[in-house]
Amino acid sequence: MNLYDSIFYLFAFITIASGAVVVFSKNIIYAAFSLLFTFFGVAGIYVLLSADFLAVAQVLIYVGGILVLLLFGVMLTNKVIDVDMKVGVMNGWIAPFVTAGVLGTLTAIFYMTDWKVAHNTPYYSTTANTMGELFMTTYILPFEIVSVVLLVALIGAAYIARKSKKSVTVRGN
Repeated sequence: MNLYDSIFYLFAFITIASGAVVVFSKNIIYAAFSLLFTFFGVAGIYVLLSADFLAVAQVLIYVGGILVLLLFGVMLTNKVIDVDMKVGVMNGWIAPFVTAGVLGTLTAIFYMTDWKVAHNTPYYSTTANTMGELFMTTYILPFEIVSVVLLVALIGAAYIARKSKKSVTVRGN
């Protein structure tokens, strides 16, 4: 096993272990901080796959934006210490069978194909230039359609928020 394989397995272990803490933790603060390590582990795997743009986007968007927003929301909420997450929503006997089925399917696909994890020589090049060129040449129409749909969604959300804000009346005690 070479250094590249060792680093891949380290990032995979960090991602899986911290993801398990997110799922099984009853304390929402521990789950949120563990989600930080899950996001960093996924970003590390992106770097190993030579997807530098995705790795930077993962860190900036998820770690820098969403996770910080989640942590501030949790920490600024009153009585966070008394909050326990309920884990008994679904039947507990279904999850092990679904997990075993997915794991068995992925293992079968892994061994039936000729694909092996991290055995190829890593290819070091940047993906940002290629993605930018493809967005502005080949995929210009889907790119513009997505931008218009996102703009309409943003305007609609602002309209709904403004409309519901006017209908709420505040009365004094």
